[in-house]
Amino acid sequence: MQHFWDDKLSWGTAGIFAATAVAILAIVIFFVTYAIYFERKFIGWMQFRKGPNRVGPLGLLQSVADVAKLLLKEDTIPSKADRGLFILAPVLAFVPSFVVLAFIPYSLNLQFADLNVGFLYYIALSGITTIAIVVGGWASNNKYALLGGMRSAAQMISYEVPLVMSVVGIVMMTGSLNLRDIVIHQEGYFWEWNFLPQIIGFGVFIISAISELNRTPFDLPEAESELVAGYHVEYSGFRFAFFMLTEYIYVYAIACLTTILFLGGWNPPFPQLDFIPGIIWFFLKFAFIVFTLFWIRATFPRLRVDQLMGLAWKVLLPLAILNIFLTALGIELIG
Repeated sequence: MQHFWDDKLSWGTAGIFAATAVAILAIVIFFVTYAIYFERKFIGWMQFRKGPNRVGPLGLLQSVADVAKLLLKEDTIPSKADRGLFILAPVLAFVPSFVVLAFIPYSLNLQFADLNVGFLYYIALSGITTIAIVVGGWASNNKYALLGGMRSAAQMISYEVPLVMSVVGIVMMTGSLNLRDIVIHQEGYFWEWNFLPQIIGFGVFIISAISELNRTPFDLPEAESELVAGYHVEYSGFRFAFFMLTEYIYVYAIACLTTILFLGGWNPPFPQLDFIPGIIWFFLKFAFIVFTLFWIRATFPRLRVDQLMGLAWKVLLPLAILNIFLTALGIELIG
């Protein structure tokens, strides 16, 4: 055992792993803090409001103040709640959302874990968050929280099916589930990226991803007008902050995945621009996707539950299957 430890993992290597994890967490928390700020400012601009403008210059410290308030608020647990599960649920939601970031390639040489089944790794871990939401609703011993948790289970499981199937066409074209291979396959001009030959899959993926994120117009699990606040209605303080943090980390992850799967990852739109570092192209595309998610939230009204489920099973799933057949036909005809 000592020989294995010396050869495979030293204290220095373990320290590097730990420091890298802390650095990623710091970057993600910074993203979440200011993604909330820019979302509020952007939606305020679209709706002729000012948005945050008091705390700090231009309101830049408003989200910092909100985070501090959540961390300092009293942590309350309902007397009739299942205390163990109530405490476990926010942790169970957050940990998978953070772990999925390990496999994202930001450039050809900047990736923390190169997995041959990177996309399936995301789907497997994100499913644990669905369980956490149901557990949180159940443990709260509140009928509104339970209803929000059950809605979330139905919604997220339903939309995972077209989400996964929308990527099958890319896997068929690339011959790999490895995210680096998928990006390398998209080298060239921007019309060679996957979003054009896989335009149907791209549309299905975006709609399904927004539903997986529980964001407007698919935020039924936390529909305030009918469920008070949904599955996290009994949570306060830092436990509520964990649920909020989880949602925005998945925004980060989905924006990265969309960039990798459909928008060429770190590849420039024209090969002549390859003198600009790939990570810059990656984050420009990433920022565009995040902006689009904010735009959609500011624009569309919330769907009804029957419309939500009907869209998944009656529209998106048939389109995803059609995309697979069209991709197979295209590969057969074009070679």
